[in-house]
Amino acid sequence: MKVRVVNLNYVLLMHLICEPGISSAEDFDIWGDRAEKNGLGKGNEMNFSSMVKNSDISRLPRVLNFFPVPFVEECKANDGRRRGICMNTYECRIQEGKSYGFCALGFGVCCVFTATCDQEVINNLTYFVNPDFPDLTKGMSSCILNVKKIEPEISQIRLDFVHFNLGQPNRQTGVCEEDVFQIIAGNSSEEFTLCGLNSGQHVYFDVNSLDEIKIEMTLDKKAVSRFWEIIITQMTFTEQAPPGCLQYFTGPDGTIQTMNFADNGRHLANQDYNICIRQEEGMCSIAYEPCHENAFRIAPNSLDSGAVPTNMDEGSGDEEVDTISRALKMCNDKIVLPCDSEELILVSLNMMPGSCSLEHCGLSLCPSGNSPCRIESSVTPFNIGVHFAESAAEASPEENLGMCLNYEQIPCGD
Repeated sequence: MKVRVVNLNYVLLMHLICEPGISSAEDFDIWGDRAEKNGLGKGNEMNFSSMVKNSDISRLPRVLNFFPVPFVEECKANDGRRRGICMNTYECRIQEGKSYGFCALGFGVCCVFTATCDQEVINNLTYFVNPDFPDLTKGMSSCILNVKKIEPEISQIRLDFVHFNLGQPNRQTGVCEEDVFQIIAGNSSEEFTLCGLNSGQHVYFDVNSLDEIKIEMTLDKKAVSRFWEIIITQMTFTEQAPPGCLQYFTGPDGTIQTMNFADNGRHLANQDYNICIRQEEGMCSIAYEPCHENAFRIAPNSLDSGAVPTNMDEGSGDEEVDTISRALKMCNDKIVLPCDSEELILVSLNMMPGSCSLEHCGLSLCPSGNSPCRIESSVTPFNIGVHFAESAAEASPEENLGMCLNYEQIPCGD
């Protein structure tokens, strides 16, 4: 057991100033983070003499705990919203965290770490926020955050975009021009770019051969209000997403969206990644449905705009099926959705078989006339490919909203 040596005079002093009758971490801020409220002076400074003078020493029942917490795990902060790391109060303070309630049967506190621009992340669970959080930030031109691996076993870093509101991309091309959020992997060419509205999204970034990554934001000086809160979690090999998956969803059902999917949004250019869904126990297939009637809008991004039908009308015969199949192969912007065989499984009022197309673009996931649109697949693993190329031609943003799909895993035997 590793034993920490603590100055005895310091322990005695802390014994004298320890408030009696503390029932929870909410009742007393042990490090003076709410100093003014408790009459401890300004900021985080403790007025030791006044505390000792005003304390009834006979009622002091205990001293501060400096012993290591018996185990380290995530905990729920007492604000009911954030997550933290359970550790003793001394370590929390040294690492510049803030305590939000007790944990580990009172042996530790739930320590929440936050970071903002021009700082460094050295913990496995940190909230990266805009400088004026929870208020909007205006007038800034850049922001850099370094994220260091806490141990060699870390293989991925996960970013959860609790709130993410930056400037929109070019409405005609989808390129992030004014505001650019980038994850940069050291000296390698690997990077990931975002802009727009992405609250609720998440990404995994591989760091097997890296010691750190850099988050760099280039922000236009125009009067745009920006707001972000991003959870940065360092993942070991046993926790990581499968290789090649930028996004990884778990659970029997859920919702997946392309980046910047919003009413006034537009899907981003230069995006090439896989969305993966964990196959749950007892599940053998999966079904996808558009979230609403406008939930699939992906123009082909082709110089020959007439080559790909934007609205596939209902027809008859193999000739039209072949025409649509050839046209889809010309999509530069597309969604790749594996299907079972030569038959595309469509559930509709009139069961209509069609060609099994891996690639999808246009203004509908399913051929027109197939409503409700529902595609089932038993191909494993459950993956969806997102492939948005460089802009070949300007296009209406209304035809490039992107994709929103609800998925539901289907039990074996159904």
